[in-house]
Amino acid sequence: MRVFYELEHLPSFKNAVITIGTFDGVHRGHQKIIKQLKEEADVVNGESIIITFDPHPRKIVQQEPLFLLNTLSEKLHLLEECGMDNVIVVPFDKKFSSQTAEEYVKDFLVEKIHPHIIIIGYDHRFGKGRTGDYHTLEKYGAQLGFTVKEISEEVLNEISISSTRIRNALLSGDIKSANEFLGYSYFLEGEVVEGKKIGRTIGYPTANIFVDDPDKLIPAIGVYAVKVQIENRTYNGMLGISLRPTIEESTKVSVEVNIFHFHENIYGKIIRIKFIAWLRAEEKFTNLEYLQHALSQDAINAKKILYDLD
Repeated sequence: MRVFYELEHLPSFKNAVITIGTFDGVHRGHQKIIKQLKEEADVVNGESIIITFDPHPRKIVQQEPLFLLNTLSEKLHLLEECGMDNVIVVPFDKKFSSQTAEEYVKDFLVEKIHPHIIIIGYDHRFGKGRTGDYHTLEKYGAQLGFTVKEISEEVLNEISISSTRIRNALLSGDIKSANEFLGYSYFLEGEVVEGKKIGRTIGYPTANIFVDDPDKLIPAIGVYAVKVQIENRTYNGMLGISLRPTIEESTKVSVEVNIFHFHENIYGKIIRIKFIAWLRAEEKFTNLEYLQHALSQDAINAKKILYDLD
């Protein structure tokens, strides 16, 4: 899959079949659009292209806090797994958002990408004041030589409902439901950084994960059974999303993973955590001995869940 970040240096695409959207989560609903996109590209012997945006348009236009299911790198990984030919990452800023609908179609879509087919929802809006819509594209398509095809209302409703349900499920620790809607295990990526090393003193050393995107949705505080990907290897583990009440009563959430039967130094590495199951809510224990006992039971429960999957 080719990824382009600069609009001034796009290649000439062959019979470009495009769709446009944030595709946050790349969940089952999005996957139906991608399937339609690839099928249309096959019919015309063309290239499939997703146009997405970074940062998320709402961050620029509305300046509101976000709970994104994917960072940009995570989204690109998922789109590549879906078999996309190309992804164009549009640098979304005030200047881009201030284009009129006509400028958006003529100066951006047609001049930069030369679409053969545009696949879009009936409710898609674009241009300053959101004045452009599906019918605007149809009008310019007749003039400028591209075809517009519609994403069904059923798929669009599924996307909207699924996105809301996934976020709500993750924020309540319902990993099972979130993963069912996603069609894969929810995951986060982050750098392993130094922590207080208290876990190793009670027999459960942890890797502290720093997630550098403040908009990435971190699931509910609690303990989880997880799969840990380090480079090309996968390990079983348990992860705590915690305010560390037993140790320090922090106001900052920590993300720490205990990787089973693992003793390597991985400071500075970027690792991926896949959420498999919720184990329990966070508790405040009166001392480290009680915490150690709880972690021992967590490990037993996590291993049973994870090893049943292997």
